[in-house]
Amino acid sequence: MADVAALAGVSGQTVSRVLNESPRVDPVTRARVEAAMTELGYRPHRAARALRTGRTQTIGLLVSTLATVGNSRMLQAVAGAAASRGYALTVVTLGDEGGGAGVGAAFERLSEQGVDGVVVLNEATAAVRDAPVPGGLRLIVVDSPPEMSARGGFGVVQSDHAAGAREATEHLLALGHAVVHHLAGPAESFASAERERGWREALATAGIAAPEPVRGDWTAASARVVVAPFVADPDVTAVFAANDQSALGAIRAFADAGRAVPDDVSMVGFDDIADAADYRPPLTTVRQDFDRLGELAVAALVAAIEGGPAEFQVVPTALVLRESTARSRRDHAAIA
Repeated sequence: MADVAALAGVSGQTVSRVLNESPRVDPVTRARVEAAMTELGYRPHRAARALRTGRTQTIGLLVSTLATVGNSRMLQAVAGAAASRGYALTVVTLGDEGGGAGVGAAFERLSEQGVDGVVVLNEATAAVRDAPVPGGLRLIVVDSPPEMSARGGFGVVQSDHAAGAREATEHLLALGHAVVHHLAGPAESFASAERERGWREALATAGIAAPEPVRGDWTAASARVVVAPFVADPDVTAVFAANDQSALGAIRAFADAGRAVPDDVSMVGFDDIADAADYRPPLTTVRQDFDRLGELAVAALVAAIEGGPAEFQVVPTALVLRESTARSRRDHAAIA
């Protein structure tokens, strides 16, 4: 640091402020210090900084599984957001360790590794409410009821799943479909429950009784099996699937039975994964902004580490119209 200060013509304290991203350094001086760091090949020593500040500049990510596309996208988003803020990332998956005990053990492992705080993803958040959290470990959970923030003292960041589901259902009803059926996600998932809630609310607003949903495990393979009652029922002309992979499995199941999407059945998914536009047909879906979720989660965690208050933040979703939805044939006949 002394070498950097000498080359940049500033004090050692100014170099320290640049390293700690203090707003008290003007842009011209910051650029000069950063140029000196680059010229000298200076890199902060993480272990030394941890001894001085009591922080490791490392955050943890706790997730039930990385096998789902949504969780993998969130891992990528959190990793990118952490790196942009100079934080390293340690990932722990629960695997078969379910419930509060499994989460508690995971927290202990992360705490032993000296992380400054933890982002908890999606399905893992359900167990947080009963899990012992090591003292001083800051938490941000992604996809959790707002009351958990007040009760647990940690921040919550979530997509507006219910609003996205309502918009998807309303779109299908506007196309003249008498009712929209739902291919739901796992019952224990907060995101799945919120999407089901939005679907039910849209039908209730339209004065339509919600039919019994079928439930998969987010995978295309599961959806192909559980969607069988819809495939066998000629009255099913519109399906809202809880995620894009489930929609893919459902499209395959209908095709195998000789029912085409969207000619015979309209299909809407959720997530807008990278491959959704390349489905056959390209999938109408609800887009989640995974990058924004990751940015907000990391920003909220860093703020909490620095003593900020717990916050509840909601990221809007957006309906993306493609070719997997069409007007109901019965609606066409009625118009004719």
